[in-house]
Amino acid sequence: MTDEAMVKFHIKKVYLLAIVVVIVVLVASFYFLSHNTSTISVKSGDNVTVFYSLWLSNGTLIQSDFNSTPFSFVAGSSQVIQGFNNAVIGMKPGQIKNITLQPSEAYGNINNSLIVTVPRSDFGNSSISIGEHVSAGNGASGVITSLNATNVTVNFNPPLAGKTLKFEIKLVKIN
Repeated sequence: MTDEAMVKFHIKKVYLLAIVVVIVVLVASFYFLSHNTSTISVKSGDNVTVFYSLWLSNGTLIQSDFNSTPFSFVAGSSQVIQGFNNAVIGMKPGQIKNITLQPSEAYGNINNSLIVTVPRSDFGNSSISIGEHVSAGNGASGVITSLNATNVTVNFNPPLAGKTLKFEIKLVKIN
């Protein structure tokens, strides 16, 4: 082999070695990055983004944002119900969790003191009907549950109070 051929042979070996080194570095980087992000999980105080669906225990779908904009909130805050918060804590990006929440973990039990009967005259000459949403003087929102010629009964409990709720939650990201 001539000196020129030897130089070309060594140059080819150096290029091949460089390519192998680059491939090894890329594979190691990919492994490290994917392994590192999979160990990150939600802790209280994290800003998180989730998709979720909500059903009543009888299977009635109440709400889902899986085909729309995901929901963002601060984990561990009072922005969502306690059971939802508890479920998200510890989740990893991409993880899906299905949970069932009893009323005490969600909107609470029915509070009978929040179901009030008031004189129909409090509504003036307004036309009102069962199922209509109304507001009290203090800003509380309620639903008319019954009425007659003299009285109107309004339920100021949250609409999902007393209900067992089922959620599917997918953690999109920890912001």
